[in-house]
Amino acid sequence: MTAEGFAPFFDGESVLLILGSFPSVMSRTEGFYYGNPQNRFWKTVCGYFGECVPRNVDEKKDFLKRRKIALWDMVISCEIVGSKDASIRKEQVADIPSLLNRSKIKTIFCNGNKSFELLEREFPALLKITKKLPSTSPANPRFKAEAWFESLDGVFL
Repeated sequence: MTAEGFAPFFDGESVLLILGSFPSVMSRTEGFYYGNPQNRFWKTVCGYFGECVPRNVDEKKDFLKRRKIALWDMVISCEIVGSKDASIRKEQVADIPSLLNRSKIKTIFCNGNKSFELLEREFPALLKITKKLPSTSPANPRFKAEAWFESLDGVFL
C-alpha cells in the first residue's frame, strides 16, 4: 500500500529548506512534520533560537514562518514498513528545484542519510548548497545537537 507524505511547508520568504526522508507514522497521524515527540527536531531547532517547543501544529507553522524555515521530505509517496527509512520502496521524490524557484531558499539541510542519498541521486547539482546533518530521529544514537547549531549559525548569523 502506498503511503503519502506532505506538501512542502514554506513561503516566499523561506531561506532554509530542511529535508527529511519521509514522515513517520506518528507524523502522518498528526498531519505535520516531526510529529513524534521523541524526535529531537523541534527541541533542537527551537532551542537554537532560544524558543520553547511549539505545542501544536499551528504553533509549529508560526515558528517556521517567523524563522524563514521550509520543511519537506525527499520522498512524497512510497511503500514503507512503519517508519523505517530502510524499508522505503517505489518512492516518488519531491521536485526540489521547483520549490527553490518559488522561494528565497539558498541552503538545504538534509536531516539524516536517506534524504541526503536521495538528493544526491536525484539532484546532484544541489549538493553545492546542501549540508548533511545527523538525523534527529530517536533511532539515531549518534545525534549531536552541536552539528545542527553550527550549521544554523552559517545560515542565521
